[in-house]
Amino acid sequence: MALKTTIFDPAEYLDTEEEVIAFLDASMDGGDAQHIARALGIVARSKGMTEIARKTGVGRQALYTALSENGNPTLATLTAVLAAMGLRLSVSRDAA
Repeated sequence: MALKTTIFDPAEYLDTEEEVIAFLDASMDGGDAQHIARALGIVARSKGMTEIARKTGVGRQALYTALSENGNPTLATLTAVLAAMGLRLSVSRDAA
């Protein structure tokens, strides 16, 4: 019998606000802008990209592109997407 595999999509498992915040917080630990943008894209998909696009005024395809693995969103796009999800950026002192 052949082994059947499926592609893992983390967007399918981000059900609560606490999970979303933990996921985004963990993505910011490395300081890699592309990783952060991709994580935000995953969260946006979990909430519904069409709804996020409507709330931000940015086209759905433009959001998919900006928040992809190779995307490079502006700070304005990042803050608009976060605001559409009821979140915001904040700064705290690094523990190290």
